[in-house]
Amino acid sequence: MFGCEALTANVRSVKMGIMSRTRVRRRRRLLGSMGVAAVGWLALHGHAANQATQPVARHVYVVRNGDTLWSIAGRVAGESRDPRPVVDQIARANGITAGDLVPGQTLEIP
Repeated sequence: MFGCEALTANVRSVKMGIMSRTRVRRRRRLLGSMGVAAVGWLALHGHAANQATQPVARHVYVVRNGDTLWSIAGRVAGESRDPRPVVDQIARANGITAGDLVPGQTLEIP
């Protein structure tokens, strides 16, 4: 009809340009390797970018008149926790001992 002849299986593959299996496999491998490379690149560079933009959580306490490491640790730890490990953490983080506190001094609370 309309000048088209019936196509057999052999003629169809030549006239329509059906790709060979090898060519399809090459394209699949190429696309697969490009996908793996893209995921790897995003994993390396995307993770580094996220780390650089995340703010570091830091708590600062300003020492008031009459404060001790024990009283500060008691406030930080709350009533349910033992303040002794918190006292050690505060002292270690700031490089101080119990008698070194001065009103107005800032302490980093871990």
